[in-house]
Amino acid sequence: MLQLQCDILVVGGGMGGTAAALRACVLGRKVIVTEPTRWLGGQATSQGVSALDEHQYIEDFGGTEAYNEFRRRIRAHYRQNYQLVRDHEHLNPGGGWVSRLCFEPRVAVQVLQEMLAPVLADGLLTVLYRTEPTAVERRGSRIRAVIVRNLDTGEQTRIEAAVMIDASELGDLLPLAGVPCRTGMESFAETHEPSAPAEGDPEAVQSFTYPFAVEYRPGENHVIARPKGYERFRDCQPYSLEGYKMFAGGGPIGLPFWTYRRLIDASLFIGGEFPHDIAMINWPANDYHGGNIIDAPPELLSMRLDEAKRLALGFLYWLQTEAPRDDGGRGYPELKLRPDIMGTADGLAQHPYIRESRRLKAYHTIREQEIVAAYNPGSRAQLHHDSVGLGFYLYVDIHKCCNTDLRPGSHQALRPFQIPLGALISPEVDNLVAGGKNIGTTHITNGAYRLHTIEWNIGESAGALAAFALDHGVSPSRIYHGKRLLRSYQEELARNGIPLYWFEDVPNRHPAFVAVQTLAVQGVISGEPADLLFHPQRPVGTETVQAWSRRAGVDVGDGSGLTRAEYAVPLARAAAERVSAV
Repeated sequence: MLQLQCDILVVGGGMGGTAAALRACVLGRKVIVTEPTRWLGGQATSQGVSALDEHQYIEDFGGTEAYNEFRRRIRAHYRQNYQLVRDHEHLNPGGGWVSRLCFEPRVAVQVLQEMLAPVLADGLLTVLYRTEPTAVERRGSRIRAVIVRNLDTGEQTRIEAAVMIDASELGDLLPLAGVPCRTGMESFAETHEPSAPAEGDPEAVQSFTYPFAVEYRPGENHVIARPKGYERFRDCQPYSLEGYKMFAGGGPIGLPFWTYRRLIDASLFIGGEFPHDIAMINWPANDYHGGNIIDAPPELLSMRLDEAKRLALGFLYWLQTEAPRDDGGRGYPELKLRPDIMGTADGLAQHPYIRESRRLKAYHTIREQEIVAAYNPGSRAQLHHDSVGLGFYLYVDIHKCCNTDLRPGSHQALRPFQIPLGALISPEVDNLVAGGKNIGTTHITNGAYRLHTIEWNIGESAGALAAFALDHGVSPSRIYHGKRLLRSYQEELARNGIPLYWFEDVPNRHPAFVAVQTLAVQGVISGEPADLLFHPQRPVGTETVQAWSRRAGVDVGDGSGLTRAEYAVPLARAAAERVSAV
């Protein structure tokens, strides 16, 4: 058996895993990533959902600087490689109405490779593709090594690391290491969430999906072979446009089905590279809720994945042959499956789009009352002193689940929320960090924390945590429990462009970003209940100086002639020096 060693092992190269590896390597640590597919990037690449699920502030605030760079590079790719009819700062190559940035998955793969190129060249990063964990060596409260297997050759490798980050799509390390975790839907008795059902069900996991991409080629016929079980899928799923029209406006919000997650808007491009629109299909009609795949035996797992693929291809067949046409007919044979977009022979995503994982029984479990607007009357969700990042989405997004018609808590409006460090680590294992949608959420709050930008932030903060723990010779739990270590870690996050507190008018590149973020998360600065603004250009004022100085425990003058942002910088520096001196 091959033997490898590194500082940090990241299991899973999705959004969280890639971000974790990038940040840890930039901080000087040697990292190995294992990834079961041929592409890094997870949701945005191998899972096919390259229409980013984000929030209305994302262009200016609410993402990490590395995530912002990922978005900038995607836009730069289209600007540099194609002639555009029109361009603007917030270019959206697909113009999909569900996202501010829609693009081809392979472009995201290329961008991630570019971002990782320096640490790969320096020998800090090793990526083992088509590889998944099979066993864990654990001694007491520490994981010593993980055994992984190449899915193509069967070859096994033993990897020793000081810190393990589980960023896999289903939380694969948790059961292998015997780490307590949850699956499915909890009961009210377990979580005390107002929307939780009276009885829980560990099998009631959100549906997963095999997205696919199609090109609209008018006047042509590209109907695929009818998949096995088509009639059952059509009638029981059922296949539907949910009241929308294909290309015409209308439906529940007045927009067409076609542009929902369109990846390429052909009208934006000059020349023949994109003669027709390309859309990605990720819709309730191809959500698979016929059975849970977490902990399913191999034969049952294989059967359910196969059925999910046939369900997705069946929806394409229905779109091509039976969907109501805007002109009154039936079927759009003009829709051509594009396997090259997903990098597969069958045209489906390389990996199912996973919405719900095993969830760590962490120091802190995030509950409905902490993030839902109805329980948080101000402008922000419940504040966490151990914030390691931010997240937001329009509502709690829970798709149909296995074994039930219940969708408890779904579609409740949210407040902009934080990611607490306590949700990333377990009291049971000293050197394991959750790096994706397997953090300590409930079934309900998973519907808010599972989205692209949030998973990236979770992973990036996990990578920074692992590096920080190694640099200081402590466990992640020590950082969580130690005020001085926690503050130092949070300052490092802010210095690396990771926001910790919602102030939309102090973006990542603002000169006072680090100061404002660290002071806010420490409770020195507090936001107003009516909005997410800091007002950096306003004069600081005597009352504000006195309040901030009292909370910080330091005095840096009366702030005469300074703005709020200008005063925050020396105050943060003095506060940090005071903590260091203790």
